[in-house]
Amino acid sequence: MSKDIFKILLLIARPAAGKSEILFHLRNTPLEERIRRYHIGKMVEIDDFPMLWAWFEEDDILSEMGYPRLHSDPDYNFLGKHLWNVLIRRISLEYRKLRRDHPHLHQEHTVLIEFARGKEHGGFREAFRHLSDEIVERMGVMYINVSWEESLRKNRARFNPQRPDSILEHGLPDEKMEKLYRYVDWEETSADDPHFLTIQGRRVPYVVFENEDDVTTRGGEALAARLEETLGRLWRIYS
Repeated sequence: MSKDIFKILLLIARPAAGKSEILFHLRNTPLEERIRRYHIGKMVEIDDFPMLWAWFEEDDILSEMGYPRLHSDPDYNFLGKHLWNVLIRRISLEYRKLRRDHPHLHQEHTVLIEFARGKEHGGFREAFRHLSDEIVERMGVMYINVSWEESLRKNRARFNPQRPDSILEHGLPDEKMEKLYRYVDWEETSADDPHFLTIQGRRVPYVVFENEDDVTTRGGEALAARLEETLGRLWRIYS
């Protein structure tokens, strides 16, 4: 199986661009079809959002106990921009532990990693600097492209204040969305080559999944066909 699957697929985008919906679709596609259409094997997912939210919850507990918050202020702003890069290093640590515990991981499994980054806190270029070598050398990248306006619209649409910790239903207030994610550095980061990013001196293959028409929310065969075409292009470069 290992000849036919990505070892690591990195999904990056603005918030609410469609990453979680794509992962939901992949998760619910039968394994043989998933390998044939998307080159995705058995799935292991690493997402920095649950890590980030756990920090917020721990900070709230510390405040209730009368102790200083460690990561964020009461409005959930990080106490330092370096913490965005701590999350990337946490992703790398989780992958290292996976490899330690499963030496033959990639014979059957694709690791799917996702995060969003804006220029305000360093952008994708800065995040890439903190990925481990063992991730960078095995990954392909799919950037999900939506405009700032579409990201904002979908962030508003998906937000469920009763479930702020939910992967599919979390959201940000408009003012925080604008501060953190109105501007991204994807175009600058990918400008040098239409097929490869340069990350830590390595050439890493990438593709762009266009989602301004929100095919990820509609789902079904329209999403499947676009995902198959996009990941097919990435596979031809990756393999």
